[in-house]
Amino acid sequence: MTTRFVGDSALLVDTENVQTAQQLCAVIHRQSLKGLRELVPAYNTLLVEFDPLEFDVMQFIRRLPQFLKAPPLRGLVREHDIEVTYNGEDLEEVARMTGLSILEVIQCHSAATYTVAFLGFAPGFPYLTGLDPKLRMPRLKSPRTQVPVGAVAIADEFSGIYPQATPGGWRILGHTNTVLFDVSRPTPVLLMPGDTVHFRPLV
Repeated sequence: MTTRFVGDSALLVDTENVQTAQQLCAVIHRQSLKGLRELVPAYNTLLVEFDPLEFDVMQFIRRLPQFLKAPPLRGLVREHDIEVTYNGEDLEEVARMTGLSILEVIQCHSAATYTVAFLGFAPGFPYLTGLDPKLRMPRLKSPRTQVPVGAVAIADEFSGIYPQATPGGWRILGHTNTVLFDVSRPTPVLLMPGDTVHFRPLV
């Protein structure tokens, strides 16, 4: 684990993997450290934003190994069931490329328990880890200029859901009516890092 400063009010912690980043985020969050502004977990990093006038960053760096040894606070993990209609534009091609039947692709995708690793490239877009290795494949060589809102897709080791209609190169397996991002809600983003997700096929 290494650290590097990002300006004078943030520290980037490089972690071994996404699980370590999530664990570290949960443990630090429950410390209620004075001057800590925000924690932003990503794939294998954790961005720690702080008030440089109140936060003892050098002491924090010394305590990082201790934080890694502490158990995460499991009670804060939220679980989501998301209904999916598996009618995606790439469903047949994914079946052909994997050697599975369409039904087997649906079963593999919906049987997994996913964890929200981090959010990006659009507001509320969840990068979900836990995809069955049999379904791992690269993005489309030529991205679509428009992917519909609610598209449930896969790319590399991730599954994801498009919160808005945007360009994208992930392979679409289905669609959901679940609203992932809504500025009129007290908390606009539905899925947060550390949450777990189960996809429920609609028949």
